[in-house]
Parts: sequence; structure tokens; C-alpha cells
Amino acid sequence: MSALPIPDHDALLSSQRLMQQIQQLIAERGGWISFADYMQAALYTPQLGYYSGHSYKFGSSGDFVTAPEITPLFAATIAADIAPLLPLSGNTVIEFGAGSGRLAADLLKALAQQQALPTHYYIVEVSADLAARQRDYLTQQCPELLSRVVWLSSLPEQIEAVVIGNEVLDAIPCELVYWDPTQQPWQRGVAWSEDGFVWADRPIQDPRLQAAVALLEPGPDYLSEVQLAAAGFMHTLAERLQCGAILLFDYGFPRDEYYHPQRRQGTLMCHYRHHAHADPFLWPGLQDITTHIDFTTVAEIGLQHGLDLQGYTTQAQYLINAGILDQLAQFNPEDITHYLPHANAVQKLLSTAEMGELFKVIGFSRGLPLEWQGFLRGDRCRYL
Repeated sequence: MSALPIPDHDALLSSQRLMQQIQQLIAERGGWISFADYMQAALYTPQLGYYSGHSYKFGSSGDFVTAPEITPLFAATIAADIAPLLPLSGNTVIEFGAGSGRLAADLLKALAQQQALPTHYYIVEVSADLAARQRDYLTQQCPELLSRVVWLSSLPEQIEAVVIGNEVLDAIPCELVYWDPTQQPWQRGVAWSEDGFVWADRPIQDPRLQAAVALLEPGPDYLSEVQLAAAGFMHTLAERLQCGAILLFDYGFPRDEYYHPQRRQGTLMCHYRHHAHADPFLWPGLQDITTHIDFTTVAEIGLQHGLDLQGYTTQAQYLINAGILDQLAQFNPEDITHYLPHANAVQKLLSTAEMGELFKVIGFSRGLPLEWQGFLRGDRCRYL
């Protein structure tokens, strides 16, 4: 922990106030809360949680960098891929968890260049602070397109749209489960002691968690995540999609790889000022807490609701299929000042050592007869 930058005085005071609120919540619940409840409080408590507070989170001056922050070619490639889908999808885009607003702005500008602007661009955002920042960013970047953008706090009851989510499922609170040396599963939660937050295991009582754990046999002395809330979100999304498509980008694995016996400590990770570490109790509200995604569960939920699974592949393969190299070719390689930054950014998006392999893309549709360019080659659905 010594390598981590120290937050300033005001940030530490904010974190202490959040710690007190979580401590009170633990006391009200009899001395124990699930990790999902802790993660929910740490990320989304109004005014104090990581995504609900006022710190800047994205880009080089924040805590982590997402693909849209690296280059506008990411959004331009997606725009080219979804443009043929829009006329069949209510001519509407829904983005959930829009972060800084960069993806929305770049998508709208790219679709405008392709003369494929959606009638409406809905942003589903639970954080009022982030929604305000997104509005400011879009006002600066594309004021002429702002009238098409509408902010929502929840998904519409019926969806006819192309739905996009970039690194959203990983920030939905998850449960932690520990299989002891006898392979008995326990729900790992959070208690309070003289030294602060501590881990505390309890027998699993939630029927939903019991059912999810029954599908898993990772081995003894094993800790991992179970993403009940993310699964619930996917159920809602798949159920409400009447016609259109769903395109999700995130880091994760198929179930067999996710719960591989050698992955004994799970995938939970925290991010603060571009440092990654594994202590979710450090400075609540000031750091991101994330988990990789079990894409097998995501695929199963879509299929259960009658969606067509269009494809599952790596981010690199999807972007290549969808034409990111054609986007890059629009820049003159001899103009090093303009070409080189974009070439380096594309390399980061595609490289197996960077984001190309770890990040995956999964696509669903309902009622769309078109082939989806981004999934024409390199499909990995057989691994799900």
C-alpha cells in the first residue's frame, strides 16, 4: 500500500464520513452486511460513494482509462458497426453507465458523419454527479447534438434500440463466496472491529445465492465472486428488449475459466490513481471496486429470454471485424503528428498484452435480420 498516492485532506474526510455511514449500516443489520451491500455503499452512496461523489474518475488524471478515453476511433468503429442496425431498432441508442460522456459524444459525432444519427440517444445513469458531468462534456463537444440526448435513471419498460454498455457490469455489486477446505460454501461479508472493516463468513441463506453456488464446484479453500445483481440487470435488459440489439464490452471469462481451480482468490480488484490493488476497505468512496464478468451467465440469460446470441469474441477481434484499421487508415502515416497517437491508441486496444484479449465483447439481438459485422470472424461462443 505504500506505493499508493495519499488522498488530500478533504478526500480523506469524505471517506471517513462514508466509513461512518457503512459502520452504522453494519450495526443496524446486527453486526454484518454482505459484501454486495458494502460494495453498493462504497460505490453509490449519494454524495460520498465513488460513482456518486465529485472526484474525477476517468482518463489520465483519474483512476483508470477506458477504451473510449484512449481514442475516438473506438467510438467511430462502433458507430460504423451499429449504423445499419439503427433503422431496425427504433432509430434509438441507449447507453448505460456512460462514464465521462466521451463514448456518447464520439458516437454521436461519428454517426453524424455517416448520416446515421439516431432520433434519440438515451443515457441511463444512476449517478447524478456523473450525469451532470456528461451533460457538461456533451455541451462542450457537440452542442448541436445535445437535443437528441435524454438522461434516464433506469431502463425503459420497453426497449426498441441499440443498447451499449462499456465496462458497466464489472461495477455492479457482487457477492463473495468462500469454499472452505471441506468445499462447504460460505457467504463472505463485512463486519466492524476496533481496527476497522473485517471479513466475516456466514452460512448462505439467500435462495438466489444458494442456487447460483449450486452450479459451481471450484474446489476447496477457494474465494470468488457471484454476480447476482449483474445477472438481475441482464434479466431486466433482455426481458425488456422488444426489438434491437445489445452490445456489451467488459473484461471477463467464460464460466469454466472464471472459476478455474487455479483462480483461488477470485477477480475482485480496486483502482486508485492508476494503481491496482486488492483491498476494498481502503479509503471507501475514493477508489473503484470491480470484478471480472462471467460471460457464460450473461449469455445464458440472453438465451433464456429468447434473444439471438450474435457473437462473443475478444475486443481486438470485434474491433478488427468492425473496421478499426479502416478508421485508422483515414490518417496519413506520413503525418506523424496526427497518425502516430492514433496508431499507438489502436495498438493498445488490440494488443493481447493490453486490452485486446482480456476485454471481451458480446452481442445479442431480437428481430434483426442483418448479419453483424463485428462478429463475422473469430467467434468464441463455443467456449461459453
